[in-house]
Amino acid sequence: MMTHAYNDIYLEDAMNNLGTMLDCAVNAAQCDLFVFYEMFLSSGVAAQMEAGNPRYLSGMSGMELMQLVLKRSSDKTPSIAEYTPFDRTAEYWTGWALAYYQWHSAYSFSFIQKNGLDIKTVLSLYPTLHEADLSKFVQTSDTIIKTHLNTRKNALKSIRKQTHLTQKELAERSGVTLRMIQAYEQGDQDITKAEARTVFALARVLGCAVEAICG
Repeated sequence: MMTHAYNDIYLEDAMNNLGTMLDCAVNAAQCDLFVFYEMFLSSGVAAQMEAGNPRYLSGMSGMELMQLVLKRSSDKTPSIAEYTPFDRTAEYWTGWALAYYQWHSAYSFSFIQKNGLDIKTVLSLYPTLHEADLSKFVQTSDTIIKTHLNTRKNALKSIRKQTHLTQKELAERSGVTLRMIQAYEQGDQDITKAEARTVFALARVLGCAVEAICG
């Protein structure tokens, strides 16, 4: 049985609040969606929602969440008495669907953002998925994240094979231990968190950019 992020009694409110928060931020407070979402991630509000804090999921409105994010992350604290869009916007759907996926997967919002499903990618799915069942959005999101993780995990392996080097040869030429190279290629260790000198040594031997190794 799949473990979700928090009790589903809060899910409907969480979806509506995250949708309203993004809608208000972009269409009422005139914020850039990407910039505001990064504020949301760093403000602590995202962490409270992930943890299932009822105050953030149900106790505050989406507009109040938006104002809290702006207050914590910038000097911009707009006072908006009321904002009622004519219809549900693409930004609303983005937050609404994302809240569902975060609950369903129990991934953190930051993990989702950093692994292929950033906020603008979610927004780009609106035209094709906003009228579909949410299970379709979940399937699409799972595929995007899985593909991203596999690409990052296999980048070192792919480049090494293109240069016709064995793991042992790469270890000998770079000074990076065979065990660590195996761990990076198998995904047991995250190469993006390796010491700079380790990544530079591998890139030098493989004749590629550091960014290529890190996927």
